[in-house]
Amino acid sequence: MRGLIYKDVSIFFKSIDKKLILIAAAAIVIPIFNAGIYAGLFASVMLAMTIGMQNIMSFASDEKASWKKYQLAMPVSSFIVVVSKYISVIYTVAVSLLCSIIFNAISSIIFQNFHILIWLFSIATAVIVPLIWTGICLPLTYWFGFRSAQIMGLIVVIPMFYFVKYFEDGPGISAMLNSAYSYMIVATIAAILIFGISLVVSTVGYSKKN
Repeated sequence: MRGLIYKDVSIFFKSIDKKLILIAAAAIVIPIFNAGIYAGLFASVMLAMTIGMQNIMSFASDEKASWKKYQLAMPVSSFIVVVSKYISVIYTVAVSLLCSIIFNAISSIIFQNFHILIWLFSIATAVIVPLIWTGICLPLTYWFGFRSAQIMGLIVVIPMFYFVKYFEDGPGISAMLNSAYSYMIVATIAAILIFGISLVVSTVGYSKKN
């Protein structure tokens, strides 16, 4: 399985589009100057969204190469192939988490403000967004093809955009202080459940592919 995980992680990093990097960099740098103490949170959300989109693009690589035909000649089951894909996503979540910590550290230094709730929101978002994105799009890839997953990935951007605008223009974190921890716990549990159910659905879908 380690070889499969290495393959998927390598594809993730090698297939990163330069244009996507520029867009992500701009989306991450702009909040640093405009969002004040929330810069780390906004940057974390943008990066998590970028990682989610990049995962979808890497999913498409196997589909375009008809990798299932090669897998049939290997001594590995469909379940192992799908599990390795999900484990590789967890590796990318680790990258998102690490970058979120860095973003918030930079934001705290620049604005000389350490807000534990903002840090927790940022870290939770860095984990939740890629998991949910994968949980929705990977089963679609195995059942209906990568184009349907790409379309759904674009749709998922919409609520993420409004999430960012809520904190930028609305009452934001200050209106959620009393229930923030509950939101994070519920969202994290939901993301893990979606990720787990997605694994089962993807395994069934992949096993049915020719």
